[in-house]
Amino acid sequence: MRFSIFHNVGAPGRLHEVASVLDEIREVATFADDAGYHSIWYTEHHFGHEGYELVPNPVLMGSDTAARTSRIRIGQAANIVTFWNPMRLAEDIAMLDQLSGGRVEVGVGRGLYGREAMNLNPVANPKDQEQNRALFEETVEILRKAWSGEFFSHDGRFYQYPAPGIAWNHPQSPSTPEFTRPDGTIGKLQVVPQSFQRPHPPLSQVIDTARSIQGAARSGMKGIFWMPPISELKSRFALYRDTLSEATGVDQPLGQGLSLVRDVYVADTMEQARADFEEALLTSYKWICHWRGLGNLREAGEELAEGQQLDYDFLAERNLLVGTPDYVAEKVHELREKLNLQDLMLWTTHPGLEHRKSMRSFELFAEKVMPQFTGESA
Repeated sequence: MRFSIFHNVGAPGRLHEVASVLDEIREVATFADDAGYHSIWYTEHHFGHEGYELVPNPVLMGSDTAARTSRIRIGQAANIVTFWNPMRLAEDIAMLDQLSGGRVEVGVGRGLYGREAMNLNPVANPKDQEQNRALFEETVEILRKAWSGEFFSHDGRFYQYPAPGIAWNHPQSPSTPEFTRPDGTIGKLQVVPQSFQRPHPPLSQVIDTARSIQGAARSGMKGIFWMPPISELKSRFALYRDTLSEATGVDQPLGQGLSLVRDVYVADTMEQARADFEEALLTSYKWICHWRGLGNLREAGEELAEGQQLDYDFLAERNLLVGTPDYVAEKVHELREKLNLQDLMLWTTHPGLEHRKSMRSFELFAEKVMPQFTGESA
């Protein structure tokens, strides 16, 4: 079993000291590299003046991590690809893969917040889900083409590459059949550099609904889940397995290709874990659930009571791994036994949690939980 860190960066009240926050991010990454965590994943959010989500570019954040680490894999959970020029994103990720020596994990998502989409790419408006999905699918198609290493063209609903009618005539870049048309205009493009990993870094999609689960499996992408309890995740894991088996023509085991983000905090006592973590945890959930509601936190078949409140006790038995090392290890065992989970991402750095406390939790997890599943000391 592999353990990774999901590092959404939030620091409410600290926008005046972002440099110090970045130093804390670096300390988490270098510790994780030394302690044997498999990967670290950064998020993409924009215009977060509230301070709950600070990193607008996970690729750039990953470049800083790549320069300071040697082993840990570097992911984005996720690049909101509907906001990006796909050619520029393909170049930037390929460059990060080269800089890191092939340690990149690419996560992709469609976007949630209207204030982000409407100011970065109105075509990605999340209120128009069909258009948003079509834009996402076309962008991923272009990324795959761009990472192929070949000259390629694309003529889609949203993008055309190369742009038509670009004349090209340079003695150091001669006209060739794969590059130019007979009339001397550019007919295909090649993205440079190629990625270090071939044909490209592993692709994962942040998934939730049946449609996105099936779409990821059919397109050969791995999946990342977060909120639902185990009882609800069972059917979603099974749907991904069945769809992937059908798409590949090979029976796939439950859990294959799937990662799960869980809110994790380890302390010496159960009481201390809750006291340290509760306020920061609920800050994130209140932020997210304002948009999503509580439906994705239901047990399978559960009907939530009218006026159900979001609080720590509501979450505790549904999806939290918060407590002593032994308690957290029991919860991880449950995930492995019931879901055959192979990749667990720890979300510890909720907005407002003191850095020293998050570091102590990561240390305790590495020292006392991980060895029970990896067979190795941290």
